[in-house]
Amino acid sequence: MHKSAFVAVVGRPSAGKSTLVNAICGQKVAIVSPVPQTTRNTVRGIKTGEGYQLVFLDTPGLHDSEKAMNRRLRDLAVHALKEADLVLYVIDTTRAPGPEEESIIEKVAPFIGKTLVAVNKIDARESDIARSRLFLADRMPGARAFDLSAEKGTGVDALVAALAEASPLGPAYYPAEFYTDQEPVFRIAETIREKVFLHTRNEVPHAVYVEYTAHHTLDDGTLVYEGDLVVERDTQKGILIGQGGSMIRLIREEAERDLEEIFGYPVRLSIKVRVQADWKKDEKTLKRLIQ
Repeated sequence: MHKSAFVAVVGRPSAGKSTLVNAICGQKVAIVSPVPQTTRNTVRGIKTGEGYQLVFLDTPGLHDSEKAMNRRLRDLAVHALKEADLVLYVIDTTRAPGPEEESIIEKVAPFIGKTLVAVNKIDARESDIARSRLFLADRMPGARAFDLSAEKGTGVDALVAALAEASPLGPAYYPAEFYTDQEPVFRIAETIREKVFLHTRNEVPHAVYVEYTAHHTLDDGTLVYEGDLVVERDTQKGILIGQGGSMIRLIREEAERDLEEIFGYPVRLSIKVRVQADWKKDEKTLKRLIQ
């Protein structure tokens, strides 16, 4: 008897969804940064155990905004809620529930029968587990909730066991050794973008996307990836390049190190920075990027 489930992972921006998926899968599936709305696509992480397989759909943080980009990100998360076998709602114990959390509850409510809750960041100094539990008892009575720290791994095994138990009967959709189904060029672009989020501030991280142009493999097995970092304004381009090319060099070198660890072979990045004015308002670009 084998069980399997697609699990939609939802919650506020920066609730720790991607960190939790990485902890469950035991590998770096999704990029992580302190900046809200780092995730822009539904990223699949795969956990295979004895008699079960869980496919996690790590979604963008649910955020109420009528800006074109935020609207598309929200639609992506809501679609995952509808299509998934199970829902994993991640709540951040360091932040008091407010209007944003109430809005998420409204979106999750129709799927309460298939929802489990991860009460995350219990190890943080600012954590208030009792406050989060009281909120859940009031808004989602009867929901199964698990106290955990995605960053430390505390409580993660109990959550995985509960998800496996709640899964319907079904086949394994991926080979047991898979922990994600992402294409290499997507993983490269996401790793580059993660470094932008880690090393730039204010509006710059959210004004950037990575566009793949070409790749080839050298005789020694090194993968050469060519792509553009696309921003909205010339001032952002200057920040990304940095004085004497210092910032783009830092981003490239850190990404290359991470990618070699991920793939097991050298990766060389050739990155240019260019401007596409107001790309976040362009529906055609957003449709291509967010899916």
